[in-house]
Amino acid sequence: MTTQEQDRNMTQALRGLEHRDPSVRLRAALAVGTTPDLGPVAKLIERCAVEPEFYVREMLTWALTRQPPSSTVPKLVDELGSPQPQARSQALHTLSKIGDRQAWPAITQALLTDPDDTVAQAAWRAAVVLVPEGGQSELAAVLATQLGRGGRETQLSLSRALIALGEVIMPIMQAATTDRDPGVCRHALATRQLWLDPDAGFQLAVEQAKRVAALGRAGEEG
Repeated sequence: MTTQEQDRNMTQALRGLEHRDPSVRLRAALAVGTTPDLGPVAKLIERCAVEPEFYVREMLTWALTRQPPSSTVPKLVDELGSPQPQARSQALHTLSKIGDRQAWPAITQALLTDPDDTVAQAAWRAAVVLVPEGGQSELAAVLATQLGRGGRETQLSLSRALIALGEVIMPIMQAATTDRDPGVCRHALATRQLWLDPDAGFQLAVEQAKRVAALGRAGEEG
């Protein structure tokens, strides 16, 4: 295939990223990722910010991982300052897939505590992947400030991120079990239980945490 033909095919694929049919957008993202080229990085990132279909976004992320990190990582880091939550969350998700630790300084406390749950969850996952050796305890302390946040899925996401940091979380979780906020206390207990028994499942860990917390309150009242 000639260079001219390749350019024509790439141009066609990039146009396909904006087609109204999601199956066409999916094929277009696949085509771009199959033939990596420095040109479409900005277009792929731009599309990630607005693409409504999850499976198309995943293909866009895959296409970005096929590009040289020297080209993608700086642009993704810039995207973390976007006012659009989806732009931030997708950039974080893609950075976690690329796994280049040069992006670590961009995973700020503001992102780890982002008011949008989807962004915060993506930041937690990215942080666990990118944190440098020796930084796990400090990261765990920041993540622990989010204990008790959101619904089941958000809490499970945070617990998984904490557990991925390893044993350094245990003293932090122990301290959190005495928090005045019962939601924080239960979440810390559930995370600790899930660390001790990963096969138990999060729901069972939550139920056990509720019982432990209730017994603790009963003891205080007695």
